[in-house]
Amino acid sequence: MSKPLIGATCYSRDERNRFSIPAGYLKAIERAHGIPVVIAPGTEPEELVEKLDGFMLTGGGDVNPAEYSGRCDEAVYGVNYERDQFELELARTIVFRGAPVLAICRGLQVLNVALGGTLIEDIPKEVGNRVVHRADKFSRVAHWVEIAPDSMLSQICGLTEFYCPSFHHQSVRDLAQDFEAVAWSADGVIEAMESSKYPGVMAVQWHPEYISNSDESQQRLFDTLVEWSKNGIPNSQSASAAVKQQLKSA
Repeated sequence: MSKPLIGATCYSRDERNRFSIPAGYLKAIERAHGIPVVIAPGTEPEELVEKLDGFMLTGGGDVNPAEYSGRCDEAVYGVNYERDQFELELARTIVFRGAPVLAICRGLQVLNVALGGTLIEDIPKEVGNRVVHRADKFSRVAHWVEIAPDSMLSQICGLTEFYCPSFHHQSVRDLAQDFEAVAWSADGVIEAMESSKYPGVMAVQWHPEYISNSDESQQRLFDTLVEWSKNGIPNSQSASAAVKQQLKSA
């Protein structure tokens, strides 16, 4: 079989009417032997799911609080109506059509809101600064994350804790129906979620693409996405064994 096509959402239009995407996302897919395809608002999500093999929901600005009946907050930034509407519908289509997806940072938040969940509008205001999740709008930090040992995520990464690259000020408040939290920072902020009903969904709040070129545990997220896009998503009963076998043969 040829290399699978992985659709990666791009960032919002800039002041020069250009879409963009950090290269780290695309290089991680290429290392996993997939072909990244940058997708922007405009194409119908149903058409994308028909033509592409897997998806990556990337980071970026905040989701409009109006989409989850949240509160307006001065810390909310980078809201883009065009991107929100496209990605919320795309996320629902991906999940309900059973396509594999890796959702990263904003991508996790989009996925959660699309399926009925809500967000914490600003972590420092509500949770405090025990853990720093973002130094400012333009500087990433790192902090420890604990992963549930019986989760799919732990089996994919081969870890129950690690030092993650972080760049966010929002996070999950109420989880979408049928999802559960499987990773947390020391302040209780949810750092990953998954679902036995939708086993093809991997959703993490940190940025694995920052370090996937040097950290095998983070590259495995992209490897798994490409593997599932090529050979199919294991069902919830056999997924654990499939991931273990994949790691043995890696």
